[in-house]
Amino acid sequence: MRAPFADDVAHYGRLLSRYARVELIEVRDAEAVWRRIPGEAFVSLLAAEGHSYDSLAFSAFMDERRQAARDVAFVIGGPFGPPALERVDHRLSLGKLTLPHQLAWVVLLEQLYRAHKILAGEPYHY
Repeated sequence: MRAPFADDVAHYGRLLSRYARVELIEVRDAEAVWRRIPGEAFVSLLAAEGHSYDSLAFSAFMDERRQAARDVAFVIGGPFGPPALERVDHRLSLGKLTLPHQLAWVVLLEQLYRAHKILAGEPYHY
């Protein structure tokens, strides 16, 4: 993770840690992605053609994951696109625009933080 994104990732990682255990893992080799995903995890691949949500719907999606009591692994592709995965349970779209993968990390973490604030009944606009 490089500047300017590293500071934002650290910021949202700290905020989110109040609500959930978050582990950010960056791998350089697409083959290594699958080995880093816990065996029973719910795998969500970020992809432009995936499901898109507003903040309330995304918080409901996250609540469903929490109720299922499974780890969730969000997979963000690198500069050459998403890795080919053996098993994907879900595809998540952050929008139709192509984002640099480091910016996608920031957007995803912010949305996860926002979803957890909504689920906790706390104000989430700031």
